[in-house]
Parts: sequence; C-alpha cells; structure tokens
Amino acid sequence: MPVLPLRSAILGLVVGAALLQRQALLPEWTAILAWFSGAAALAVLAYRMKRPFLRLPLAVAAGMAFGFAWAASMAQHYLADELPKEWEGRDIMVVGTIADLPYRFERGTRFNFKVEQASAGGRALVGVVPPKIALSWYAAYRDNHDDGDPRPAAEVRPGERWRLTVRLQRPHGNANPYGFDYEAWLLEQGVRATGYVRPDTKPAESRRLDAFVFDAGNLVQRGRAWLRERILAALPEKPYAGVIVALVVGDQRAIERADWQVFNRTGVGHLISISGLHITMIAGLCAGLMFQLWRRSFFTRAELPLLLPAHKAAALAGAGAALIYVALAGFGVPAQRTLYMVAVVAAALWCGRQASVSHVLCLALAAVILLDPWAVLWPGFWLSFGAVAIILYVSDGRASSGAERGLAPTERAWRMLRGAGLTQYAVTVGLVPLTMLLFGQVSLISPVANAIAIPVVSLLVTPLSLAGGILPSPLADWVLVAAHALMAWLAGLLGWLNTASAAVWSAPVPEAWIFAAASIGTLWLLAPRGWPSRWLGLAGWLPLVLNAPARPADGEMWVTAFDVGQGSALLVETSRHRLLYDTGPSYSADADAGNRVIVPYLKGRGIDRLDGMIVSHSDNDHAGGALSVLREIGVGWTASSLPPFSPVAAAAPAHRRCIAGQTWSWDGVEFEILHPDPAAYESGKRKSNALSCTLKITLGTRSVLLAGDIEAREEARLAASMPGKLRATVLLAPHHGSGTSSTAHFLNAVQPEIALFQVGYRNRYRHPKPEVFERYGMLGAKRVRTDESGAINLQFGSSLTISEYRTEHARYWYGR
Repeated sequence: MPVLPLRSAILGLVVGAALLQRQALLPEWTAILAWFSGAAALAVLAYRMKRPFLRLPLAVAAGMAFGFAWAASMAQHYLADELPKEWEGRDIMVVGTIADLPYRFERGTRFNFKVEQASAGGRALVGVVPPKIALSWYAAYRDNHDDGDPRPAAEVRPGERWRLTVRLQRPHGNANPYGFDYEAWLLEQGVRATGYVRPDTKPAESRRLDAFVFDAGNLVQRGRAWLRERILAALPEKPYAGVIVALVVGDQRAIERADWQVFNRTGVGHLISISGLHITMIAGLCAGLMFQLWRRSFFTRAELPLLLPAHKAAALAGAGAALIYVALAGFGVPAQRTLYMVAVVAAALWCGRQASVSHVLCLALAAVILLDPWAVLWPGFWLSFGAVAIILYVSDGRASSGAERGLAPTERAWRMLRGAGLTQYAVTVGLVPLTMLLFGQVSLISPVANAIAIPVVSLLVTPLSLAGGILPSPLADWVLVAAHALMAWLAGLLGWLNTASAAVWSAPVPEAWIFAAASIGTLWLLAPRGWPSRWLGLAGWLPLVLNAPARPADGEMWVTAFDVGQGSALLVETSRHRLLYDTGPSYSADADAGNRVIVPYLKGRGIDRLDGMIVSHSDNDHAGGALSVLREIGVGWTASSLPPFSPVAAAAPAHRRCIAGQTWSWDGVEFEILHPDPAAYESGKRKSNALSCTLKITLGTRSVLLAGDIEAREEARLAASMPGKLRATVLLAPHHGSGTSSTAHFLNAVQPEIALFQVGYRNRYRHPKPEVFERYGMLGAKRVRTDESGAINLQFGSSLTISEYRTEHARYWYGR
C-alpha cells in the first residue's frame, strides 16, 4: 500500500519554514488557508501516487506548502501582540511576573516580564501592552548623572509578581549585513515590546506584590536561579564560574567575551552549554541506572518487572532526565533536538518498534520546526542537525558487527578510539562549507582542541558541575571547585592553542553557488569506501578556498554607514585600500559597536586588515568600539584627536593627530583633513566635539564630507575660512543632526545632495531635531537615517547609487 514519504515531507517542511523567514511581507490569513489547503491536496496526491519518482517530489512540495503556511500562521499570531506606536515612551503601570532568569550587569538588571494587567492614568489598557515584554531596571543616580551614590536596581527573582511603572517601545535592533538580528530573536521569544523600569517613580508604585506565583514555567526558572546562585556562591570571583553555570543551567551570559573568542576560535564553543552530547550522556546514565534498579525491584520484593518491563521503565527514566535537563537549558535548539530524539527512541521502545536513526532525526527536526519555525534563522539549528546528519551519512553501511564482541579488550578499545577519530574527522570536514556560510571562518585547530575538550568537559567537568549543583554543602563546594580547576586548566590549554598563527582560516562568506559546490565536494569526499576517486571532492572546495573579498573597481569608491545605534561608524573603500571613520558606541563592559557590528561585517566580507582608522574624537558614541577593532582586525595607522594617554591611542600601532591640511591619495581618491587646526589642541576649554576630525573624500566630481560632532562655532569657522572646500555631494550630518549643528550658513556652503543621519531609534537626545531635519529637506537633499534604513551603502563610480539594508534585506518583522 502506498505511504506518504515521511522524511521527504519533513525536509520540505524545513524548506517551507525557511522560505517564509525570507519574506518581506506576511501573507494574509486567506492566503495562509490556501497554502494549508494546497499542502493537504499535495499530501493526498503523494499518498495515492504509485510511482516513487513522483511520490517523493509531491511529498516534498506538500511539506514545503505546510511549512510555509505554518510559519506564516505562527508569525501572524505573535505579531498581533505588537505595542501600538502611540504608546511608545509613555508611562504605563504593569502588573505581572518575572518570567526568566534575570541577568545582572554593572548598571542594573534585565529580565522578561509576563504581563497580567496594564493601566495608565488609572485607566485599564486592554490589548495595548503585549503579554510578554523585555525590561531593564537601571541603577538610579542623583540628578540623572553618573556620579554620586546610585540607588541600585531592585533584586528580582523568577516567579515573583511585581507592580512596575515602565516605558516601552516596539522591538527594534541594529540592522547590518552579517550582524545579529535582534528583532527576529525577540519575535522568536514572543517578546513584542522592550523598555525600562522608571527609576524616579514613587516607591509605592514599583514594588513586589507576591514572592512566588506558582506555575510550571516559574518553578523551572526559580530552580535555575537557585542552582545559578549556589554555583556562584561556591565560586566567588572565579574566572570560569560562568562556564560552570552554563553547563548546569544553560545561562551563558556571565562568560567573558574574551573567553568566548578563545572557545569559538578553537572550535569548542558547542561544548560550553548544555549540548546534545551532555543530554544524551545524562539520559543514558539515568536509563541504565533505572534498568538495573527496576530489574532488582529496587532490592525489594515488589516484583516490578512483572508490572512493567525494565526496558520500558528505563526508557521513561531516560526521557524524563532529558526533559529536566533540557528545561534547565532553557530549551535551546541543540537541546531540543536531543530531547525529541530521545523521546522518539523511548516511544519506539514502549511500542515495541525499531526506529531507524534517520527517522528519529527527521521526527526531531519536525518537532523543532513546528514548535519554533524561527529556529532556521540561527546557526545552532543548522550546525546541530548538520553534525548528526553527517555522522549518519558517513556511518551508513559501516556499523560495527557483532563479531567485535569476541575481540580482546585492547583491540576493542583501539577500534572504538579509531571510530571516534573518524567521526570527529567527518564532522570537522563535513561542516566546513556550512561553517564558512554561517561565520566566514573555520577553526583549523578544532580537531585537536575537541579531542582534548570533549572528554574533559563531557566526562569530567559537566558531571562534577551537575553533582555540585545538587550535593549538600560543603561537599558541593569541593566538587564545584574541582570542576572549575579542570575548566581553568582546559581554558589555559585552549588559550595556548589559540595563539597559533594558523589557528583560524577566514574567507568571505560564500555565495550560494560556491556553498553548493563545496557541499557537493564534501559529500563526495566523505562518501563510503569504494566510492570512485573520493579525493576529487576537494575540487568542489576550490571556489571556497579561492574566494577573495569583493573590492571596488578602479575609479570607484564604496562608503558604508553602519547602523550602530546612537553613534557613528563608516567604512570607506577604494580599489586597494580601506579606511574606517569612527567606531560607534560602547554598549556595555564587553559589548560595543566594534565587536557587535563592525568586526562581524569585516569578517563576513573576508577583510582582516584596514589601511587606516580615524577616531574623530573621544565621545563614547564615536570611539567606543575602537579597542575591539584594534584587537581583532589589523590596522595600519590610526589618526584621532584623542590625547596621547587615551587607551585607543596607546593601543594603536601607529597613532597620529588629525591636523587640518593633512592629505593623501589612494587609487585616485583624494583625502583631506579640514579640521581641527593645531591651535585647537592648545585650548583646554574646548569640548571634545570641537576637536572632531573633519574629513573630505573626493572622487572625480563627487565627494563626501565626514564632519564628526562639530557644532555651530566650528561650522562657522570652516564656512568662513574654506567655503570652496566644503562643497560635497554627501554630508554626514554633524553631531547626528543636533540643534547645535547643521547651521543654515554651513549647509549653504556644503550644498549636499544626500544627508546621512547616524542615529539610534528613539534616542534620548531626540536626534535629529525636527527643525534641523527640515532644514536639509528645504535644500532638496535626500535624507537617509540609519534608525529607519539600517546600514546605508553608497557606491561612487560613473553614477552614485545608494542602498538601504532594511530595504534590500526586507523582512516581515521590520517596520511594522
């Protein structure tokens, strides 16, 4: 009797969900119902079709139609809870519960909040505030200045009910090529508004109402919080306490960024969490223990195997242990995949059926997509399932035979070790094309690092960390200290491996055809023994290996204005040179525009060196990312108006001051510093804005003027002393369009055709000021702003073209 090819349909389901996540607009409900109907019709055709070569494509098409419709319906459901625009920035009283593990940082606390009631001015707001919001509670300083003794943010714990006065905004994140999509991540979490707790409200307005509100989610989150606090108390000020927390409860936020860089460059980042390997190990241990105890009726006379076979009890115990561990992990994609695979195997044992590995993997794949159709947006999804698929591919037809049971222990151990080595080789090689597509780099020392890290983390550090979480004190403290000592030793070894000059191979993120060729070559290379000329698979890697960074042609110039929030950062490229002007703000102690926006973009393009970098002045929103860029990207020289003792000037390999009159030429493009003059440095009364390095870049008849944060006084001096040099096609609006800049006299001298505004969404300075923005419009300038357009790219050549990331890369969750 014909059957629906389940695996083909599930693969189609994944493709359909992925296609939906690339749409600029969501289909309406009528169109979604039509897609569901089409999926049902195709499934019926596939079920009744007798010819296999027609049944498979019909099953794939049915899965694609269903996956597309399912993902669209989920998106419509979650987007319906959007905060109305008219309620952005207004005081709202909310009552609800702390819904996750709060994250404590230097300036306060962040947490998700499940809203039960909302009101404003004594009036209930029904259907206005989304049911789940993300809040920050900052420490409050006197007179809103960062000095004096702050009033710390309140201590909040999962499951507590609070009444808070908050200000909210719709989800918004920076939008840049190769950058993290914060808006998509919020949508996946079901968070439809972000905001902060008002620090200057009356104490009675923001207060705890209940110590704990019982439900399953709150109980799990409170348990995670208890374990985290216990570990941190046992390991005070220990450098890798955050790693131990990540292995026990899946919270990775306390791991230092420098440590993450080492883990990722050595290819062991997948171990620094509750991974599939760890879940499988715990589930197997619990299942084996239950099997032995159940067979012996827990050493009683209950005769339990007569009531339930021991293997069924073991399957239930293993699945239960996996569920608990995955709940502690916060249901990450790798953890979900392992849980569903364990559940399918357990169900097969209960039903007395033998499940093939490929069916188990596909059922887990379907479960992940049905519960979370946005999972396809994240690298963890593809790497997790891709690794298992590669292992399945290379092991097909090469499983160990039962004859190995008669081998000597040393021979059996040797074969197991050899098999583990071949598996590691297959996964390392098999994931190269996918890793390059996702990250633009591959760790070359990953096989060595994983050969050491996998047994240390999986067999020693993780079991000790879990035991330390549940054992009584002081035994728990001793066990956790031992786990930390092992992790510290491993981190030191990984740090040494990371110093190798060839630790990582970087290249531009490949285009679709290059990725396809490399994937086909990889499958050929890893084909079963007997496959003809497997070494020819390396030919498929040639386009990947030879892939070079894109550059402007001779006589062209590219300028990219990054979306860094409230700040400035631009990349200028000629045919053989690159210059970074400003580096955006620092967001927190370990996050800034350098490591969050600029470096990912450069690495995604395959750029590992800049010829020069200009930091216009010392304000955080222009200089905050400079140190990260200097640490991770080679920089030929740095020019700035910073004092010589500043950290950026000290870290730069060749630092010099910006001085008016400095000029240079790259590939037919002329560069000239217009400000500040030497006398400006002698005045100790000038603000840092007044010292902003002002740069003019000219290619033929077109030019760009980058004016930093100069204000009216500097604009007037420039307009009076060099009016002819100010004329420019493109102007980076001085001081982000503040009311103290962009004077009419200055703009009349520049006469810009295009005005760039690098500003943050709903920034506290309200830049650009409406009257200033209108002033540019009255000149006839095309006005583009990063908070609305995302990253902006200008290409100068025979013509001037402009592209905006949120338009070129439009997604349905943008700009609703």
